[in-house]
Amino acid sequence: MTDVHGPIDFVLLEFTGGNDLSATAAALIDLVDRGVVRLYDLLAIRKEDDGTFSMVELDALGGEMTLVAGARSGLLGDDDMQAAADTMLPGTTGVLLMYENTWAIPFVAAAFAAGGTMVASKRIPAEEVIAVLDELEAAD
Repeated sequence: MTDVHGPIDFVLLEFTGGNDLSATAAALIDLVDRGVVRLYDLLAIRKEDDGTFSMVELDALGGEMTLVAGARSGLLGDDDMQAAADTMLPGTTGVLLMYENTWAIPFVAAAFAAGGTMVASKRIPAEEVIAVLDELEAAD
């Protein structure tokens, strides 16, 4: 049997303007260093106002981003970049990540050992959770 892995997430973050992403990169590096996630791919994409897109060197996004510049497993390809660019708004920069939730590996292994099978999974974006919690708090 293949080694047990945690769930893999594919995330596209979109940024407007020329914001420095050093703090974002540092938080990601911290997660990798602590073994919470394993980073497979990290790509930066710039979508122009005319809809064309191109890859962006990570060091152009902030000094800390160069520390994760080597994250290229080959799992993300041209089709993924095209799909990401199609989702992005013109004039934005996207950071496309693919990472494994390594924190879940012991749980997945135990579930598989007990005969468990994943039959459904859904990720709720943080922005949606925050919005619902804000609504609930305002209703109190």
